[in-house]
Amino acid sequence: MLKSGVDELRFRDALRGLPGRVWIVSLGILVNRVGAFLPVFIVLYLTERGYSAGAAGLVLGVAGLGNMVGNAVGGYLTDKIGRRWTIVVSAVPTAGLTAVVPFLGPFPIIVAVVGLIGVTSQIYRPAAAAVLLDSVTTNQQRLAAFGVFRFAMNMGAALGGVIGGVLASTSYVELFLANAAACLLFGVVMAMLLRDAPQPRSGQDDVDTQADPAVGYRQALADRTLLRFLLMTVVAEFVYIQSTVGLPLHVSDVGLSARDFGLLIGLNGLLVLVLELPITGAVSRYRLEYVLAIGNLLIGVGLALTGLMTDMGLLAATVLIWTIGEMMSTSVAQAYLGSLAPPRLVGRYQGLYGVAYTLGTGAGPLIGGAVFAIAPWALWAVVGASGLLAAQLCLPRRRGASTPRTEPMR
Repeated sequence: MLKSGVDELRFRDALRGLPGRVWIVSLGILVNRVGAFLPVFIVLYLTERGYSAGAAGLVLGVAGLGNMVGNAVGGYLTDKIGRRWTIVVSAVPTAGLTAVVPFLGPFPIIVAVVGLIGVTSQIYRPAAAAVLLDSVTTNQQRLAAFGVFRFAMNMGAALGGVIGGVLASTSYVELFLANAAACLLFGVVMAMLLRDAPQPRSGQDDVDTQADPAVGYRQALADRTLLRFLLMTVVAEFVYIQSTVGLPLHVSDVGLSARDFGLLIGLNGLLVLVLELPITGAVSRYRLEYVLAIGNLLIGVGLALTGLMTDMGLLAATVLIWTIGEMMSTSVAQAYLGSLAPPRLVGRYQGLYGVAYTLGTGAGPLIGGAVFAIAPWALWAVVGASGLLAAQLCLPRRRGASTPRTEPMR
């Protein structure tokens, strides 16, 4: 199918017509991501303090478990107390905990505090996504909203990497205090500027859902389409995380340098920052499941081809392939998930998505590193097969499956 000028105009109109809440939460996430130094620099900080790589890995593992808990808690709070205050409940404790990290002494206390940061720092995620979904009604608008949100995240991460590198070279105390200040500013901006959208009047089922976290999650997990989506997410994130695990191992294995790996990742970041929003607009007229399937397929193929390439030119070509897949699939995945969730369970659906995302990105390095150590070719074979599986899981089930609650894409 050829994309018409009418469809391009529709996406541009959706961007221009986004409600103020979308821009407010996107501004907030820009501020938050600019200062999100701890997840990036905690390993360097710990090793410079004399801790081993294994100890640093333990801290990362505990933080990863905290991320899963934080998403689940955030999903419940989003539906229980509202989007705005869930974000504030996430940002303020994260600021306080991050500020004390450089002053901590015993290693067990560092592990405990960073683990708590892993929880509190993720609570806002379901709420932020719910703000976007509350503000829009059509697939075009969902794609536009998540496209803007992703652009803000990517811009913040790019700026944060540069600023964090400068601060880390002078003082880790300044680094973590700046991180804390950014978290606090995020919470203040959300508390002052953001207002929750009116929610539909609750019936008895909704009261039960809000009163008992387990009830809401049981209802969400009864949705077989959601379960299929969550499985797809785990597999897809396992594949994508190999860009930070298998790719650097392969770069070193073929005799290239850390600088070369940095250039490849820099190419990915530049492409995403410049092209993701236009690509989201270009695919917005197509059925979301098929766009998501093609995106996951490109990620799997692009990364699987890494194992066959030995020079920078060809590796850059594989980066281009999987980056196009990333740009096609990321905003589309969240927009599609938003079309599945009933209003009273938006937070739970987003929380489960966060848990699945964290599970995939957490298991990916462990499995990928172990398989690469045994046989590098085996990792790329697994990546290719997993990419195919992720693509297949995106496609609508042909028999006995309920169709997702989306309006037709014209």
